[in-house]
Amino acid sequence: MARSMTRDLTEGKPLKLVLSFAAPLLFGLLFQQFYSFVDTAVVGRYLGAEKLAAVGATGSVNFLVIGLCLGFCSGFAIPIAQAFGAKDEHEVRRSVWHAAVLSAGLSLVFGLAATLLCKPLLRLMNTPEEILDSSAAYIRIIFAAIPCCVLYNMASGILRSLGDSRTPVLFLILASLVNIALDLFLIIACGMDVAGAAVATAVSQLIAGLGCLIVMIRRFPILKLTKEDRRFSVKRARSMLGIGLPMGLQFSITAIGSVMVQWSVNGLGVNAVAAVSAASKLSMFFACVFDALASTMATFAGQNIGAGKPDRVRAGLRSASVLGIAYCVIALGVVLLFGDRLLGLFIDSGENAAVMEMGFRYLKINAAFYIPLLFVNILRLCIQGMGYTRVAMFAGLSEMLARTAVALLVVPAAGFAGACFANPAAWIMADLFLFPCYFRLMTALRGRMLMGAGATEVNRGKVIRLHRAA
Repeated sequence: MARSMTRDLTEGKPLKLVLSFAAPLLFGLLFQQFYSFVDTAVVGRYLGAEKLAAVGATGSVNFLVIGLCLGFCSGFAIPIAQAFGAKDEHEVRRSVWHAAVLSAGLSLVFGLAATLLCKPLLRLMNTPEEILDSSAAYIRIIFAAIPCCVLYNMASGILRSLGDSRTPVLFLILASLVNIALDLFLIIACGMDVAGAAVATAVSQLIAGLGCLIVMIRRFPILKLTKEDRRFSVKRARSMLGIGLPMGLQFSITAIGSVMVQWSVNGLGVNAVAAVSAASKLSMFFACVFDALASTMATFAGQNIGAGKPDRVRAGLRSASVLGIAYCVIALGVVLLFGDRLLGLFIDSGENAAVMEMGFRYLKINAAFYIPLLFVNILRLCIQGMGYTRVAMFAGLSEMLARTAVALLVVPAAGFAGACFANPAAWIMADLFLFPCYFRLMTALRGRMLMGAGATEVNRGKVIRLHRAA
């Protein structure tokens, strides 16, 4: 098989492979969060706490819609990784073509619908009236640019499925630098208010997506499509939608819980919204390691299941767990020692002492529960990489129920202190589902693969189709 620029994760020491594959992903995610930092810092420092709250108030509805799109991109990449692991070039190309067509169509539909409905959604979330117009101005541009977001995430997902975790990072770094420059220019020099931050994000996503697409076309011989590869199959499209949409719904179901929490926080006033916005941005920076390990496990599991090697999936998950737990301990220490100073990047502590105190409390409580968050990420993506996307969706349901319970029952009684425990409650609930689910599915999958292979050699064609039975 022609594998120029690709990486096979089905051979070699799992710990080394997980670390080497996750490292560039982490670097890219850190850059992504860095320019998100700049967005927040520029808005907070130059436009004030009210504008910071306006952008922060869109976070949950943003997650609700964008998460749906990112979910189906991740789902469409799973059969590509499995086909690559099974060394079936034709299957890889046909899966890539159908993923591209479906992603383009879905992104246009979701982008148009979300753009038209953004203000009613913000009103439904109890967004304070004084920041409603600014919030709508920001999120309307973000939603209109959904095709740009999907382009990058689908192209980078395909590249990672083939073992290339570096190329998406390089273009993400470039996009980050462009985003920072445009933030400073559009907000400070051009006076575009929060809309400038949204435009900067959209343009940077487009640049990253086009860059990944060009590299994918030019440098990967395995992806040179033939006329037969481009033949659209309704049956195949239905099968890929059966993988991608449950993952998208999982993100959205999770986001519904976040929307409920945002609704309850919005009711606590602008200071609470600004505090959660700043602390969440910082917490997302610390969570980059979890996202990198999770994406690594999706590709690692997909390739090794495609190759008929479930025991390597177990070994890879152990390696990711060891690395992640060690990081969680370090991250908590950094938050306790320097968290208040880091929040000062977004909040003027002299003018907004109350916002600073609330944000630091929110950050500390979330950091204390990073280990449950680690396992939510790596277990869920591992299960998805194995092909069980519909099963993994129930983890999102667990998170939604926990966040909704906190929003409706705890926050009204305990106020801001209750909101601080919404995420930890959701992570613990998801883990209570994911741990037994993973062990049960792994045992069942391993037995099924052994039976199909006469207990000696796995029938790879059957393995690739296992996700359809999930």
